[in-house]
Amino acid sequence: MKISRLYLHLTIAVTLGAANSTFVQAASDDHDHDHEVHTTEDTQHGESEDHKHQNEYSDTDNQSHDDEENTSRIDSNMATQVGIGTTAATEQTLHQAITSYGVLSTGPEQLSHMRARFSGLITSVKASIGDTVKAGDLLAEVESDASLKKYSVRAPISGTIVQRHANTGEVTKDQVLFSIADFDTLWAEFRIYPAQSGNVVAGQTVEVISDTQRMTGKISHIIPALDKPYQLARVPLDNRQLGLSPGLLVEGRIIIDEFNVPLAVEKNGVQQLGGRSGVFVQEEDTYHFAPLVLGRKDEHYVEVLSGLEESQRYVNRNSYLIKADIEKSEAEHEH
Repeated sequence: MKISRLYLHLTIAVTLGAANSTFVQAASDDHDHDHEVHTTEDTQHGESEDHKHQNEYSDTDNQSHDDEENTSRIDSNMATQVGIGTTAATEQTLHQAITSYGVLSTGPEQLSHMRARFSGLITSVKASIGDTVKAGDLLAEVESDASLKKYSVRAPISGTIVQRHANTGEVTKDQVLFSIADFDTLWAEFRIYPAQSGNVVAGQTVEVISDTQRMTGKISHIIPALDKPYQLARVPLDNRQLGLSPGLLVEGRIIIDEFNVPLAVEKNGVQQLGGRSGVFVQEEDTYHFAPLVLGRKDEHYVEVLSGLEESQRYVNRNSYLIKADIEKSEAEHEH
């Protein structure tokens, strides 16, 4: 069609003897216009195809970016060196507790004061302050004033000598010669105020916390404190391996309720990233952030409602190192 129109215009111009370039120019412009139309259509088609492919590449890039975002790769040897630890998500028993404060003490049955049966002269002393003795051990010998016979002063209980008021050559009267304390058992006595008393009963488990140790015991009994606005919950502690001393201030977490949850993670493994709470899930040398929906919690664990499967391994120790690595990578990527 384009060639026929051009030929027609030329034929008319020659026949009439009018070599008017206007017709030729018009025909040429018409031809160029048709060519431009097709060229524009071709260009638009090409741009559309390019844009389509660019969108496809963009979607792929975004997906790849999403996969890499919130992910850190750390060699297993390096993870061990920096102290990154993992554990499996499992069911747990969570504990509801109240906190109280108290002091370690000995019971009256654990302290013994020894006097001489008869007045007389102390002829020998066999024990000193700090010595550990057993019931029946010889502590001193005394010569009676009345009979002039020697008799022995022996330990009535096993324990540690905490006081000594006996020296060779001294005369005994009614004074205490030795005091022995049995520290194998100590009592943690916690103050229970009226607002707490309705939740605290004998038999409950208590986690006893000192500056250096954690111990577990049960409330033996609750007694009134004379002229005080609180009661005392007394918890016996086996001190044979602990080496604690009376008078030490302690904290007590009294367990007043407990409940099982199907899935929980350690609280120290939970981190905040991008405004969400979650943990870093381990897959070989890769750690990716898994946002979680969390529920009830206690001092050590928090319930997981969704976002994690049972037995999945997550970082429970030094998880902040992975968070720092991810945030550093994101900052470098933005620049």
